[in-house]
Amino acid sequence: MAAERLQFHEMGLDDRLLKAVADLGWSQPTLIQEKAIPLALEGKDLLARARTGSGKTAAYAIPIIQRVLASKQSVREQDVRALILVPTKELGQQVQTMVRQLTSFCSRDVRVADISGKADVSTQRPILMEKPDVVVGTPSRVLAHLNAQNLVLHSSLEMLVVDEADLVFSFGFESDLKNLLCHLPKIYQSFLMSATFNEDVQALKQLLLHNPVTLKLQGSQLPDSSQLQQYTIKCEEEDKFLLIYTLLKLQLVQGKTLLFVAAVDRSYRLKLFLEQFAIPACVLNSELPVQSRCHIISQFNQGFYDIIIATDEQSLVEPAPSSSGKEKKKNGRAKAAKAKDKEYGISRGVDFQNVSNVINFDFPTSVDSYIHRVGRTARADNPGTALSFISHTELDALAEVEEALGGDKAEAALKPYEFKMEEIEGFRYRCRDAMRAVTKQAVKEARLKEIKQELLNSEKLKTYFEDNPRDLQLLRHDKDLHPAVIKPHMKNIPDYLIPETLRGVVNPLSNRRRKRKIKPAAEGVVKSSFKKNVRGRNPLKSFQYKQTGSKKARGGKS
Repeated sequence: MAAERLQFHEMGLDDRLLKAVADLGWSQPTLIQEKAIPLALEGKDLLARARTGSGKTAAYAIPIIQRVLASKQSVREQDVRALILVPTKELGQQVQTMVRQLTSFCSRDVRVADISGKADVSTQRPILMEKPDVVVGTPSRVLAHLNAQNLVLHSSLEMLVVDEADLVFSFGFESDLKNLLCHLPKIYQSFLMSATFNEDVQALKQLLLHNPVTLKLQGSQLPDSSQLQQYTIKCEEEDKFLLIYTLLKLQLVQGKTLLFVAAVDRSYRLKLFLEQFAIPACVLNSELPVQSRCHIISQFNQGFYDIIIATDEQSLVEPAPSSSGKEKKKNGRAKAAKAKDKEYGISRGVDFQNVSNVINFDFPTSVDSYIHRVGRTARADNPGTALSFISHTELDALAEVEEALGGDKAEAALKPYEFKMEEIEGFRYRCRDAMRAVTKQAVKEARLKEIKQELLNSEKLKTYFEDNPRDLQLLRHDKDLHPAVIKPHMKNIPDYLIPETLRGVVNPLSNRRRKRKIKPAAEGVVKSSFKKNVRGRNPLKSFQYKQTGSKKARGGKS
């Protein structure tokens, strides 16, 4: 069967594009690439659903680059020919990176610009004045540039892509997208790429596509159980902290791990809790500047650290309707959502590389959110594990996910995680100690410390601090924040606490004791240690003297 598959060199692609593909180590196209690229090169509109990590970005990027290179053959003025709309800034930067990798051998002919960042519209104007061939951005940012006339598309645009289409409306871009369409030409080729097909995708299809070819690849929205193992464990709030400590400290979870929580405060609380046991973790949320978030993701991908605590804040932007919720609470939630970056999205579309495990510390509120979270692992052909902690308040959400993923299959997609909680009861008092140390004030101070660090690292403030070194000194010598009191003994695990069933398997790094090197005794006076002497033995009587002089010298003295 493998011999019958269409290869990249059989698609009629430019040699420079084929070189870039070879450099990336892609020996053959994925299923979505094999089906979508030839159809796109024929000029057809596409509506494609393929599970996350299946290579959707390259499936539309390759036809765009090929079309731009072909149009450059005939002498034409420089213009924006392709627009790629993404729901989040992180995904925008990722798409730009992918396009740049694919144009590494034709970078002069195909230029790409990502305008999804937080920079002012006015500061991005010079980039757009150069008329890059491909523009990547969120709908709101693209619309702002169109209104400011920094970007003109009504005569030049040939291709439009909406990536992660199922999230565009849910991120609040519906009105922006509809207003944006007024600035586009009447005829252009469109692609909608999505991990799921929901009502929003159908609405976008009506708006953007003309007689599209629909590709529904992979019946399941997630890999099967041979590649992705999904587990659930029922535990309440305190047990969640106890369990995560045990799994990480006893190294029962190995490899790169993404921990998903529901709120920013909880991410810092969990980080400070793990710090008590010397378990390093990195926090990722909407309060961090977009450049910092992208830097964290790139460092994680490069292997600088193994654990990220990510906040999946879609539930804050779109709170689930509740009959018992009071008006004041709703207003408070709305204000909190406004203060956060609405174009933040970590569980959605971002390419975390070589993630072995996804742990839902807080269970997601929707099926789509679960698919996008769990889709961060088991990407391409790599294996992965997803573990969800379920409290009694999250049982309804679990039932909804099981129904959506199970379908008519006899075998359940989510299996119970066989773990005897009574065996780790010995760790409970340690967890309670750690949780007492992580107070609300400690969480608040941790957030302030993070902001202070970002100020120090900010590129924008570098020039200001060079001119005003006194301000930098004041900032650096501000009081050290100690968010939580860390007790040194907590980082070690006494052997007697390790469950008997795991003693042969577990070998925590903290339990390794360094062997002291015994230095050879110096010649001359040999002292015996007081501590090592047996009780009642007189150290003065055990005093020894080694003869170093010659016999003649001793005889002369007498």
